[in-house]
Amino acid sequence: MGLRINDTIPDLTVQTDQGQLRLHEWIGDSWAILFSHPKDFTPVCTTEFGAVAQLADEWKKRSTKVIGVSVDGVEDHKKWKGDIEKVAGTAAGFPIIADDDLQVSKAFDMLPAEAYLPDGRTPADSATVRSVFIIGPDKQLKLSMTYPMTVGRNFAEVLRALDGLQTSAGKGVATPANWQVGEDVIIPTSVSDTDAKARFGSFKTVLPYLRTTKL
Repeated sequence: MGLRINDTIPDLTVQTDQGQLRLHEWIGDSWAILFSHPKDFTPVCTTEFGAVAQLADEWKKRSTKVIGVSVDGVEDHKKWKGDIEKVAGTAAGFPIIADDDLQVSKAFDMLPAEAYLPDGRTPADSATVRSVFIIGPDKQLKLSMTYPMTVGRNFAEVLRALDGLQTSAGKGVATPANWQVGEDVIIPTSVSDTDAKARFGSFKTVLPYLRTTKL
C-alpha cells in the first residue's frame, strides 16, 4: 500500500550533498517539504530547484525545511547545484538526497518495488519521481501532489497549500478554494453555532453546512 495522507513517513537514513541524515531527526519540530526529481541536469527540474532556492526566506518564515530528492549520486548533485544557482541567481542551501538506490522513491511510492535504473537510463525511466510531499512536525504526510515530466511545479501553490495546512492545524478551521492568507476561513461542520460564536465571534452562514469567518 502506498503512502497516504496522515500516514507517518518512513524514517529513512539518506545520503545528501550535505552529508548523511535521518529524516525524522532532520525534520525535528519543523514542517518539511520533500520534492523529488527523476534525474540531475534536466531542464524543468533545474528551474524548479532554482524556484525553491529563491523562496528560502518564505520557507524560513513558515518554520519549514525543504529537501530535494533526485535519482542520481552525491557528486552529480554537487555539480548540478552550480547550474541551479546560476538559474536561480541565489544559493541553493537545502540538501539534495542522492536516491541512486531508489530507497526514497520506493518508500514514498513514487516507483514500484521492482523498479531499477538501467544502464544509459533517461529521465523517462524514473518519470514518476516528480512529487511534492508536505510533512507536519508530527512526521505525518499532510499533502502530496505529482506532476508529469513536461509541466513545472507551481511553488506559489505549494506555499499557499502550506499556509492552508498550517492555518488549519493551528486554528482548527478549513480553507476554501483559492484561499490566501488573510481571507475568510471555513468553520468545520463539527463545530456548533454556539461554539463557533464563542471561538470566532461573528460568522457568516452561506449555507447550513458552509459558515465562514475571519481569524
